Amino acid sequence: MDKYLKSKIKLQILKLFNWIPDKQMIAIQYRIKTGRKLNLKHPVRYTEKLQWYKLYHRDPVMAQCADKWEVRSYIEKKGLSEILNKCYGVYDSEEEIDFDKLPDQFVIKSTSGAGGIGIEICMDKSQLDIVKLKKKLHRWLKPQKNGGGREWVYYQYKPRLIVEKYLEPGNGEKSLTDYKFFCFHGEPYCLYVMNERFTEDGVRQNILDLDFKVMPYMRVRIQPIRTGLKKPDNFECMVEMARTLSKDFPYVRVDFYNIDGKIYFGEMTFFPGSGYYDFEPDEFDFILGEKFYLKGVD
Repeated sequence: MDKYLKSKIKLQILKLFNWIPDKQMIAIQYRIKTGRKLNLKHPVRYTEKLQWYKLYHRDPVMAQCADKWEVRSYIEKKGLSEILNKCYGVYDSEEEIDFDKLPDQFVIKSTSGAGGIGIEICMDKSQLDIVKLKKKLHRWLKPQKNGGGREWVYYQYKPRLIVEKYLEPGNGEKSLTDYKFFCFHGEPYCLYVMNERFTEDGVRQNILDLDFKVMPYMRVRIQPIRTGLKKPDNFECMVEMARTLSKDFPYVRVDFYNIDGKIYFGEMTFFPGSGYYDFEPDEFDFILGEKFYLKGVD
């Protein structure tokens, strides 16, 4: 069963519980996912504060930055248009896409997709089953009132389809390497470096500090990167870009690709893993929580 189908089944089940208010539903899911009772009155963990963030911090700019089309104007406003990937078009319907005009390789994304769901990578257009693909894209365009994790930012804009240039991995890599900066109040603190996302072995990840040294923490059930990590020559440029893009928010994760010295924007994520990650050792949840100041709580 592929990732999209699993997610679809999960969402269909969760729709049965749409009547449950957000606060109660988030508390239930936090208990199921982490095995812990959620503390919203005095949250100290990063994962607890992300749940508070979902419920009580409703900045409309967050929704703009979560939408894969609308975020482009935000990045342009910040003076970083050079890191935007080439866009072939944005569409309200799968029928609007003229596949004949697209190159042999491209990527289609749902503008409201998250967690790796709502993305289709075409490596060879001649092998593409367009009829089948259109059916999948049509499903992506169905509006939703809320999702399983009650991540409100993904349901403020009408779902659309964005088609972008396929980014070829650099330096002989099998897949793109992600640089995901955890930014608190406009200051990057650490980052995930991820690769092998779409390989048979599955994604691998390390958590690094801003000196690009591996920290002694991992996400549960995620394997460490096997190859040696080389600090990009323009790493400090990525740090500064993350600082620029994150300064409007109490917390956001800012993602980049760095291909042969060229930096590309990936996405901005306000509730990574919907706030249900587990870390090894557990103390990292508290360390991140200390960086996350919530007005009226801390």
